[in-house]
Amino acid sequence: MNIMRRTLVAAAAALAIALPAGWAAAQERIDIVTTTGMIGDAARQVGGDLVNVRALMGPGVDPHAYRQTRSDIVAMAKADLVLWHGLYLEAQMQDFMHGLEQENAVVAVADSLPRDLLIAHADYEDKFDPHVWMNPDLWSLVVVNVRDALIAVQPESEAVFRTNADRHLTELKQLAQYTAQVLSTVPAESRVLISAHDAFNYFGKAYGFEVLGIQGISTESEAGLLRIAEMVKLLVDRDIGAVFVESSVSDRNVRALIEGAAAAGQKVVIGGTLFSDAMGEDGTYEGTYLGMIDHNATVISRALGGDAPERGMSELLN
Repeated sequence: MNIMRRTLVAAAAALAIALPAGWAAAQERIDIVTTTGMIGDAARQVGGDLVNVRALMGPGVDPHAYRQTRSDIVAMAKADLVLWHGLYLEAQMQDFMHGLEQENAVVAVADSLPRDLLIAHADYEDKFDPHVWMNPDLWSLVVVNVRDALIAVQPESEAVFRTNADRHLTELKQLAQYTAQVLSTVPAESRVLISAHDAFNYFGKAYGFEVLGIQGISTESEAGLLRIAEMVKLLVDRDIGAVFVESSVSDRNVRALIEGAAAAGQKVVIGGTLFSDAMGEDGTYEGTYLGMIDHNATVISRALGGDAPERGMSELLN
């Protein structure tokens, strides 16, 4: 038993966390721990009744800054499968995950995406923008990786996992079609999306929007006064009237931008709250990947002068 394994087992024993009620009856299911809610949703969609899924990062949680807790360590050590994103999204957990994969079934579901489909960033040499879930077509490749990870852990259930994955991939195709449709109705001159940080570059590339974040691709970066001043000038020069806040990022910089624009004589409003690095509340439509992207596409289209149904693709938006 290596040092990492001994440490994890010792932590589990020391914490003596009680197992949830009914665990014994469900223990034949695959016990999966994921980092983000988006990956957790993919695992539930593919695994169906054959999996128990726990996502470490809930609604409003920023994955760039998240650090594993002691209970997280225990959960991951006991899990049959751990799914994390990779591409340096969970920057504070990177070393831990690489140590954990020496002894456990651990898969970084976005790390193997073709590099020609990824967006590089000048601020992060040899690293790529991790926010691939903003494009449903790219996210479909992640769902396939989740499917393959489940098959590797429980090959006797391959037929079920493939059937479930095929159904969900069809839903993702319909989501991509809806998103493209409603965003195409936004006037060309209004296709500028400004938010707290650069989480929407894959969205912009897929749907022809100019995307500007006050911060960089990581929320760990800071937006200085010069950056705010540059963005205020852009709002005024291009007569942009709406910017967006994010559910998992402080709205401080966005509000500073609005105040700066007002001082310069440009009225700017908040076009809505977008789900960037986390989904909506558990148990809601927005708390699923389909609902997350449906919400974003619908809110962006309506705020920027496009034509989208008030309650979204499936009339399920709150």
